[in-house]
Amino acid sequence: MTPKSKNLDGIDRKLLNALQRDSTLSQRALADTVGLSQNGCWRRLARLRSLGIIKGHTIRLDPAELGLGLTVFVMIRTRHHSQDWLDQFRHEVLAVPNVIDMYRIAGDYDYILKVMAVDMNGFDQVYQRLIGKMDLEAVTSLITMEAIADGRDLPL
Repeated sequence: MTPKSKNLDGIDRKLLNALQRDSTLSQRALADTVGLSQNGCWRRLARLRSLGIIKGHTIRLDPAELGLGLTVFVMIRTRHHSQDWLDQFRHEVLAVPNVIDMYRIAGDYDYILKVMAVDMNGFDQVYQRLIGKMDLEAVTSLITMEAIADGRDLPL
C-alpha cells in the first residue's frame, strides 16, 4: 500500500522512484525516463524540493566494507520525560557518531537507536558512553545477525 499525496501526480512519483534507485541520473536521463522535457523535469524537481519532499542527495555506503560489521538496535526506557532532560539526552546521543538513527517510540521503551560498530568491543565502548552520560531506567541491546532489508526505497 502506498500513500496518496495531493501534491504528487504520476509523473512526480516516477521521478521520485527513479531518483531513489539512482540519484546520479543526469537531468536528461531522468527526463527521458519519465517522458518529460529537461525544462519540465527541472521545474518538477524544483517544486518537489520547495515542498520539502526531496531533502537532498546522498549515497549509500556499505558498512561492512568500511569496517562497521556490527549493527545493534538499542532500546532505552527512562524515568524522565521533561523537555530539559530530552534536550540533554538528544544532545548526548547525537554526539556519538556510531548512532546513525534515533527514534522516540511508543510501548515498553521510550527510544530506539541504531548503532553501527566495528565489533562487539566497539559497541561496548558506545554502550558505556551512552549509559555513563544519562540516567536511564533500562537499556536493552538487540544484536543483528543479518540485514535482510536495509535502506529500502520509500513506497510511492
